[in-house]
This record gives sequence, C-alpha cells and structure tokens, in this order.
Amino acid sequence: MTPSPASPRWLMLSTTLLGAWTVAHGAGIYTCVDAKGRRLTSDRLIVECLDREQHELNPSGTVRRVIPPSMTAEERARAEVRQRAETEARARAAEERRKEQAMLSRYPNEDAHRRARADALRQVNAVIEAVQRREQELERQRTDILTEMEFYQRDPSKTPEWLKQRQADNLQQIASQRAYLEDQQREIGRINQRFDEELSVLLRLWKERDPSASR
Repeated sequence: MTPSPASPRWLMLSTTLLGAWTVAHGAGIYTCVDAKGRRLTSDRLIVECLDREQHELNPSGTVRRVIPPSMTAEERARAEVRQRAETEARARAAEERRKEQAMLSRYPNEDAHRRARADALRQVNAVIEAVQRREQELERQRTDILTEMEFYQRDPSKTPEWLKQRQADNLQQIASQRAYLEDQQREIGRINQRFDEELSVLLRLWKERDPSASR
C-alpha cells in the first residue's frame, strides 16, 4: 500500500529519495510547500516559494539550512504580475517577428510589393467599373419609368401599382449601388494604407537582410 503523503513514513521516504537524487547529480536540493499546499523540489531556489521558507537539503537528505522568505506576499503578487506582463510582451514580440518574417517571404523586394498593390487595386477597380455599368443601366430604367408615369401626371392616383413598385425597386437598387460604390472607393484607401504600412516595415527588413542593397 502506498503511504499517505502526510505520514512520517512518506516524509522519510521522500527525504531519502531527495538525498539519493542529490548525491547522483552532485547538486543541492531545495524544497518547500507553496501557497496551494504542494510540496515542491528543485535544484535551485523555488520561485513559487519566494514568499515563504525554503529548505536546502544536504546530500544525506537532512536540512542544511533554512532560507527565509525573500518576498512578502504583496511583493510576490507584484512580481507575478510583472512576470506575466514580461511573458506576454515576449509572446507579442515573437508573434510580431513571425509576421514580419512571413511578410518578408511574401515580398522579397519592393517590386514584388508594388505588383501586389497593383493587383489588389486592379481587382477593386474592376468591381467599381461593374458597379458603375450597373448604375448606368438602372438610371436608364429610371428614365423609362418616369416616361411611363407621365401618362398619369394629371391623376397620379390612377398610376398602376406595378409601376409604382417598379419605381420603388429601381430607386432602392440605385441607392444600394451607390452605397456599394462608395464602399469600394473607400476600399481603395484602405488598400493603399495597408500597403503603405507594410512598406515602411519592409524597408527596414530589407535593409536588415542586406544593408548594402538598394531598393
């Protein structure tokens, strides 16, 4: 039967094993019980126990010295916050570097980046031309509808419902096409802004990769 972690037999066994580990590795062993009640061991001071006592063990497993807390609970909390912030900052920096390397692979030189910008703008301009053609067609339809409605100028109440509905549909489609056209024109600005921002980064990356190369 496995001894209970709280039993003297278990503590004696743990101490013996720690001593054996120390002898085998020729290093000191530190042990403590952290804030969650876990018994931790390490070959160096244990970060999780900086706010509490730690025991350094001899090769035999006996206590060589007791190390007092090096941080108060408040100091420990601040240190953990700082450590998390530093870890997150390193992760962000690594992710940013990964994105930069991917960008550098995609655009090995300025010509490649310029062609990509031109392709992106060409696609949007093709959409704009299609929208403008559709808008012209809708305007012709609107003119035809107005011509038909002239027959009912003297008494608009006699205007057929189908004609009224046709006019309403036409006006709605014209409004939708104009809104879509404006969005595509804004998209041109967004594309240029994105490529401008990329270029400012790429100029630095190209220079770092080959300081002697010209653009």
